[in-house]
Amino acid sequence: MTVVQKVFSITGAAGHIEGVVHLPHDVSRAIAVVAHPLPTMGGTMDNKVAVTLAKTFAELGCATLRFNFRGVGASEGEFTGGDGEEQDMVAVVHYAREQFGDELPLVLTGFSFGGYVAARAANLLQPQHLVLAAPAVGRFAMPAVSPDTLVIHGELDDVILLADAFDWARPQHLPIVVLPQAGHFFHGRLTQLHNIIKRHFTGVAL
Repeated sequence: MTVVQKVFSITGAAGHIEGVVHLPHDVSRAIAVVAHPLPTMGGTMDNKVAVTLAKTFAELGCATLRFNFRGVGASEGEFTGGDGEEQDMVAVVHYAREQFGDELPLVLTGFSFGGYVAARAANLLQPQHLVLAAPAVGRFAMPAVSPDTLVIHGELDDVILLADAFDWARPQHLPIVVLPQAGHFFHGRLTQLHNIIKRHFTGVAL
């Protein structure tokens, strides 16, 4: 599938937000918005896991947008720990719907801190699908999520412990896909992450 990447720029609550849209030749399935890891630890929209998520959903036929949270790259503003970043993600979703149509289903996805922000935004936006890669449970007050949320975590994650992920998921009876011997950044396992998501959505009506 041919996918074109284009830079976009919008105005959010804290000012300018920069991003990149991965646009398949035939956008017919959904809109996907990707949130990146913790800005205070160097997280940006160019993080390899965030880029993998974006490329995966573009290959699935989604107009896929990744962006820099406030205070990252050329995005204006300052890190807030979640509240402002949720506003940023909501602003990007509104922009995406203006560009590609309200009728398309919405997928929210994020890695680490971005998973926390995506889960928060999901409570407000009610997307059709939510995909979280190593969400930052234990470090932030992760909300409960839809029971059909796809959660993927590394067995040997030393940043967000798998035990903490299970403590969050257990009361929700929420399954977690565990990658044996994988760490937080899925080093050497990005192709497997990509394939898990593609298999999950193959044949699924987004």
